Amino acid sequence: MAATGCSQGDDKVAAGQASGKPAVHSESGLPVVPLKVQSGGRTHTFMVEVARSEAEQAKGLMFRTQMGADEGMIFPEQTPRRAAFWMRNTVIPLDIIFIGTDHRILNIAANAVPYDETPLPAKGVAIGVLELNGGRAAQLGIKPGDEVRW
Repeated sequence: MAATGCSQGDDKVAAGQASGKPAVHSESGLPVVPLKVQSGGRTHTFMVEVARSEAEQAKGLMFRTQMGADEGMIFPEQTPRRAAFWMRNTVIPLDIIFIGTDHRILNIAANAVPYDETPLPAKGVAIGVLELNGGRAAQLGIKPGDEVRW
């Protein structure tokens, strides 16, 4: 997701921003926050849903049929761990981006195949996992070593 304006999916972010309340996604009800990726001297900004609880993380983007180009979901880890994700009940291809304890990208499982239950592991201890539309990371030149902040 790049540092651009609104995307097709932005209308799913409820208007709480103007009132000072945290924005929430109209479909998931999850809080939405800006996330920035520093890559090759550029900053790419995404509006991401935050899946904090075990139930929110278990559901993730399952059954979602679309997502805006500059949207995604972040899965912050309570305790850094060796994370692995799969695509059970996930309809759209995703880039699964594993973020290390130094806030740098460990690895990217690019264009993960919908419905595939093969575990896609982090190449190290992760503090969080970011999901974007499949192919978006490559499109923007996002790669391992880039810095992620939310």
